[in-house]
Amino acid sequence: MRSADQILSLINAYIDSLPYNRKPVSLYEPIRYVLSIGGKRIRPTLMLLGYNLFQDDPERILAPACGLETYHNYTLLHDDLMDHADLRRGQPTVHKRWNANTAILSGDSMLVLAYRYVAQCPVEKLPAVMQLFTETALEIGEGQQYDMDFEHRNDVTEEEYIEMIRLKTSVLLACALKMGALLADASPADADLLYKFGEQIGLAFQLQDDFLDVYGDSRLFGKSIGGDIVCNKKTYMLINAFNRADEAQRAELAHWIELKTFDPAEKVAAVTHLYNIIGIDKMAEEKIAHYFECSQKYLDAVSVAPERKTELMAYAARMMNRKY
Repeated sequence: MRSADQILSLINAYIDSLPYNRKPVSLYEPIRYVLSIGGKRIRPTLMLLGYNLFQDDPERILAPACGLETYHNYTLLHDDLMDHADLRRGQPTVHKRWNANTAILSGDSMLVLAYRYVAQCPVEKLPAVMQLFTETALEIGEGQQYDMDFEHRNDVTEEEYIEMIRLKTSVLLACALKMGALLADASPADADLLYKFGEQIGLAFQLQDDFLDVYGDSRLFGKSIGGDIVCNKKTYMLINAFNRADEAQRAELAHWIELKTFDPAEKVAAVTHLYNIIGIDKMAEEKIAHYFECSQKYLDAVSVAPERKTELMAYAARMMNRKY
């Protein structure tokens, strides 16, 4: 079996070797750029670790695994454009380095390339793999639309928010693990258990992303801290701050949300202070821990020897202990 670090090396080497021989160069250069500026490669790593539970040659599925990474980065190009984000992984976003039209068109081409890479799997696996990938891609679009819809609502519930992040973030991690299992000839039951494991890990991961957006270190996080607060993003933290605030705290929150002109640093400091007083930081940490603990039950039920699960379990724990 390969360690997570060995698997990451395989993935990075494969991505670095991807050819960009087509023209025009101006279409493909942003794709090369966004795939070259790093990233944690969580989705392909999970896919290969999921495969490695059952088979010992994860390098055999590098193409579809890197297809998922290409797809993920395609969504980031468009997300960054919609969010007007200047930085991604500490580097200028594609629409800032080039322009909005380039981010749209190069992103669209990344989606097509992602399908090409994912399709590079054994022909007998192709229908199940493509059905899983296509359903996941549709769900991610649905999650993104919910996220956009929530911007115009002040009554978003915690349950609605959790479903939105399940669609927007969790399902791709779940897809990666299940796809690895399918390609490794795992039983349908084990493939479904890994999907549920990934779903729970994904919820914990996205909630942690919300937490780090407020409490992280911008030097490590690769983007400005407090961006969600500045743009009034309906996160788990903001939703529950309104739910748990007393009358005075709710009025102060509403004041900052409704302000059209403000100093971003002052707003971030004020809302973060309210989160601290209300106890939202601790509440978020407890929710993250809850989903992580739930995920372990699904991994425990996968019918392979416990020692084969060690690397995947350790990798999931590392995901939860990140600072960026």
